Amino acid sequence: MTPPAPRRESALARRMTVKDLATARRDRRPITMVTAYDWPTGRLADEAGVDCVLVGDSVAMVVAGRDSTIPATLDQMIYHGEIVCRAVKRAFVVVDLPFPLQHLGVRTAIESCARLLKETGCQAVKLEGTAGQADVIAGLVGAGIPVMGHVGLRPQAVHQLGGYRMQRDGEQLMADALAAAEAGACAVVLECIPREAAAAITAAIGVPTIGIGAGPDCDGQVLVMHDLVGLSADRVPRFVRPYADVKTTIGAAVARWRHDVERRDFPGPAETLG
Repeated sequence: MTPPAPRRESALARRMTVKDLATARRDRRPITMVTAYDWPTGRLADEAGVDCVLVGDSVAMVVAGRDSTIPATLDQMIYHGEIVCRAVKRAFVVVDLPFPLQHLGVRTAIESCARLLKETGCQAVKLEGTAGQADVIAGLVGAGIPVMGHVGLRPQAVHQLGGYRMQRDGEQLMADALAAAEAGACAVVLECIPREAAAAITAAIGVPTIGIGAGPDCDGQVLVMHDLVGLSADRVPRFVRPYADVKTTIGAAVARWRHDVERRDFPGPAETLG
């Protein structure tokens, strides 16, 4: 299959902004967002032309091998966020606020998110929350910090929610999304909710919705990079469509190299200096 044509250089020259996300929603142009945690994935995502790059607290699971996102720390998010922000030149970069900083009051949230912006160079922060965090979102926005909300399946609350499962309380989902938008969020991620609920929320709120396991009616879509390219170590969620099998490719390459070393076929004349 012929790969998609790259975007023209003129379209890649300017950094995406919150206004561009709003314009995409208005023009019904789907928004694309993918996670990145380091220089290579950040650069590859940016060069592929995605609109947004998310430095997610999923780094705790995807990179560090933890069983949830809860162990991620602010210092870790700053470390990974700064690396990705140096790699990304055009996309809108969002960094997750890790657990439990959004629950420790507006002042703590502002201090923590200010560190994320100042020390990484990102353009926005994302925080999980219900309608109960509307005051935190409003406080952050009032301090000049763009915020992306996140409702539905909230990985930081996985123990309270009883695991990684579909969230079906349509009334609560709508209340949470409306509260985030009304508090000033520039967009809202909808994770693992029924298509009908996602469509209703997208029609009801005035900011872009970005779905992950929420069906095709959202204003945009986000996936974890490692799931998208087939590099995840564990089971891939059913809502993911892998576009490559990088895990097999890497494993085969390392095995071939090991074999060549064991046969004393590497390094050969081409790889020998002097």
